[in-house]
Amino acid sequence: MKPITQSQNVVVTGAASGLGKALALKWASQHAEVCVADINKPAGEQVCQEIQALGGKAFFVPCDITNTDSITALVQVLNERWQHIDVLINNAGVASADKIEVEPILQWRWVMEINLFGIVNMCQQFVPIFKQQGVGSIVNVASQAGLTPIPFMSSYNASKAAVVSLSETLRIELADDNINVSVLCPGFFKTNLGSSLRTQLPTMEKLLGKLFDKSPINATQVADIAYQGESKKQFLLLTHQQGKRLYQLKRLLPLHWYFKLVLKQTHRLRQLLREE
Repeated sequence: MKPITQSQNVVVTGAASGLGKALALKWASQHAEVCVADINKPAGEQVCQEIQALGGKAFFVPCDITNTDSITALVQVLNERWQHIDVLINNAGVASADKIEVEPILQWRWVMEINLFGIVNMCQQFVPIFKQQGVGSIVNVASQAGLTPIPFMSSYNASKAAVVSLSETLRIELADDNINVSVLCPGFFKTNLGSSLRTQLPTMEKLLGKLFDKSPINATQVADIAYQGESKKQFLLLTHQQGKRLYQLKRLLPLHWYFKLVLKQTHRLRQLLREE
């Protein structure tokens, strides 16, 4: 794998706010020029201004990851500006929470269209670029929920589990092309993901808000973990100690023991949501 240089060119989707913004700021602080790709132009341009005020390099390109023409236009801008693309960070995503028997199939499709197919759309257009260059790196942002699911978030969990599986597949598929693939699986932390949350469960919305507020780490620290992990070309990037422990237990314990443990831990949550 080509060693990290001091002049990387990095694309971050969903970079106008939240974790995407923190990722853009992190890479910019490490001498990368960052393309802030997002559907929110005012917020995206503000992120660029913040990076530039800190002495970094950044520019905004509007991009809807669910629209292949929009991604093609993004690629055209990048090809005109850069001689090479070093890192693609597929961060853009949304959240959902509902009981399986009531969650509309349209909501399932909305979540999958953005969280999964958006990443597929990006990879389909960027992988050929990386192959032509002979090197590249992809960081897909999934979630701890894609490894250790949370009850009453089936569509979100499934979309993020699919991102983990996709990333593992691409890690194997693209290895001979000198293309690294990492997957970031953060636990809950204070971000704006809740602003995109679609749910009919007020209790779940309040609970997620509390979990965000109680997180031991923030978006900046998650971005640090992502940067360090990608720099070392690690595959699975976990952020929370509790999440790491739970994932290890899932891997090591007999499944019936693991489910017993998880059911006990989520008893209160399941009780509250069943009462709604």
